[in-house]
Amino acid sequence: MDNEQITIKVRDFERRCRESGLKLTPQRSAVYRALINTDTHPTAEEIYQEVRKEMPAISLDTVNRTLLTLAEIGAAFVVEGTGQPRRFDGGLEDHQHFLCIRCGKIIDFHYPPFDNITLPPEIEGKFKVLRKTVYLEGLCNACQNQSRQNQPTV
Repeated sequence: MDNEQITIKVRDFERRCRESGLKLTPQRSAVYRALINTDTHPTAEEIYQEVRKEMPAISLDTVNRTLLTLAEIGAAFVVEGTGQPRRFDGGLEDHQHFLCIRCGKIIDFHYPPFDNITLPPEIEGKFKVLRKTVYLEGLCNACQNQSRQNQPTV
């Protein structure tokens, strides 16, 4: 991501904080910057380790609560998988996620038909849907290749 894209994201983040009545604290800013400066989907622990480089006194609890607050105001997404720690995504553009169940890597992809999923009748009009997500699980190419290499030859 180039400097212009980062500047745009930071301005959007600052606007979201103001609109939500949140103070723009140095801790919030540092956590947000750490999140958007990675192309992975880090855990709170990973963000904590990064932010501690510039703010050694910050706590893991502060980082975790800040990440959840970012998700609440729409500045980040929570990517939750089965049996894994909660992961976070600072990419707000339309996209979906693929989780490799072996190595844990989360890969962003965008398939436009998934953006317009229609709601089933038992949901439509009965609930306020804030976000529709598609989350796929399987094996990435590296893990598939590793499995093939580890199989005995006949």
